[in-house]
Amino acid sequence: MFENVSQLDDGRQARKRASTMFRGFFDPAFGDDNHFIARWLFLRALALIYFSAFFSLLFQIRGLIGPQGLLPAGQYLQKVAQVFDLLRFWYAPTVLWFSAGSHMLMAICFVGLAASVLAALNLWPRITFFLCFVSFLSFIGAAQAFASYQSDGMLLAAGFLALFLAPRGLRPGWGIRSIPIRAARLLLLWEWFRIYFESGVVKLESGDPTWRNFTAMYHYYQNGPLPTWIGWYLQHLPHWFQKATAGATLVMELGIVFLAFLPRRWRIFCFCFVTAWQIGVILTANYAFLNYLVLALGILLLEDRTLMRFVPARWRKPFQAPAAESETEPAEATEPTPTSGDTPTPDEATAPALRPLRWQLRLRTLRIGVVAFMLCWILYAATLPLLQLFWRGVPLPDQPAYALAPFRIANRYGLFAVMTPARYLIEFQGSDDGVHWKAYPYRYQPQNVHQAPGIYAPYQPRFDWNMWFASLGNWRHYRFVLNCEARLLLQSPSVIHLFAGNPFPHGPKYIRTVVWRYKFSTPEEKHTQGVWWTRKKVGLYAPPLERTPGGHVALFEAPLQLHATPAQVVK
Repeated sequence: MFENVSQLDDGRQARKRASTMFRGFFDPAFGDDNHFIARWLFLRALALIYFSAFFSLLFQIRGLIGPQGLLPAGQYLQKVAQVFDLLRFWYAPTVLWFSAGSHMLMAICFVGLAASVLAALNLWPRITFFLCFVSFLSFIGAAQAFASYQSDGMLLAAGFLALFLAPRGLRPGWGIRSIPIRAARLLLLWEWFRIYFESGVVKLESGDPTWRNFTAMYHYYQNGPLPTWIGWYLQHLPHWFQKATAGATLVMELGIVFLAFLPRRWRIFCFCFVTAWQIGVILTANYAFLNYLVLALGILLLEDRTLMRFVPARWRKPFQAPAAESETEPAEATEPTPTSGDTPTPDEATAPALRPLRWQLRLRTLRIGVVAFMLCWILYAATLPLLQLFWRGVPLPDQPAYALAPFRIANRYGLFAVMTPARYLIEFQGSDDGVHWKAYPYRYQPQNVHQAPGIYAPYQPRFDWNMWFASLGNWRHYRFVLNCEARLLLQSPSVIHLFAGNPFPHGPKYIRTVVWRYKFSTPEEKHTQGVWWTRKKVGLYAPPLERTPGGHVALFEAPLQLHATPAQVVK
């Protein structure tokens, strides 16, 4: 009998420990009470990143996926509906199912802009961040080739987890009354860690010799999507510097990031190191909001006692408020105190009017269960790809990860697995006679050899970015290039607006795409000729098109031959 009693006691203790661990991760009453400042800073930074994303879309979205754009969203969604029927809403999660016209596209941008501003001002953060997430997801769900960047997945993953981290209320301030859910913060840090670590792993796994012999940085600064003028100077530093930065990149991604799992002092060092590194990347390359987002995620490494010294004294008063004002106060009947259980506390016994009702407790339990289910699902879907990097045949189901794939909230990362060996630029050229050609100027691509490359991030010119990707492959895999030729012939205003100017106000008769190979100029060439770049023509990229007398688009028989792929002409 005594053995049975002992077993019952052991069972109760085990269930109690499991319950305590579960609530410690998912119950706000047991959340992180030492990360209010870090949460506040992260959410403000995330709101500004959302703003930059929607602000850049405001000037591009109609040219990218509008009715007269390069890849119309309406046509894409029609094809999705034919293939997936009722499942189309899951495989293409977007409000553009209601309408994919220009007005709806602009509405998405304006709603996202307004919500991001309100979120940055810390007004009703749970609602405003939800609007930001839905608006950005609606674009990504229908953007096709223009939403293939890893940074988009990073923002959606961070934005979704931020919904569980954001405090409640219209003007929550530091959010002292809404303790951060521990699991949400840890999953955001898990995303931060995987961005670095998985990128380091794929560099070695890819077999790219430039990472193995530390020459990856020799031409990195000129061959990225949108170089900067600072990168020009770094490109000409000695080889020992380039090898040192390549080695330091691998050390940071495969080693230093593990300091995030160590005590506070190590985490502070880790934060300072990666922050300085990301600032250097921002100054030497334009990767849109990617580096800003990684910077923002790193803030969550810090605790309030580290950040408190930077907070003005007049703003520290909320941290000195009594704990009874937190989200766990019984009067609000939303979160029980950590000591509440089957037996009422003395305060509850003497103040029965403040005790939560039974349906409120059940609702709260249901809410915690839903939060736990969603966060565990994301943890599984995000961790499985990391395990597969080391154990390809891992006996775990991948359906949960596939199910979340359309939402891009649990992703596999891997930046710069293989370094780009050369830089190419696809130049759109128009002509009235098929002999004399004029180029359409890009807004952000380094086309003019005399113009210094600028710093544009976090602004993301998706058209210019995609043209860089297209220059590394074959036009058959980037059909929007041929679509762009046709739209320029037909004088589509939304597509013409993607360029810096229109050399043919009345429209050209012929359009072709010419590939140039670009290199940073040498210091001597820059000094004597005033050029930042040198370039050499490679050949045609896609089939040239012409506008017929009837206003239709047809193939134009040009004397030049199409080159195979840029990779085949690298010397």
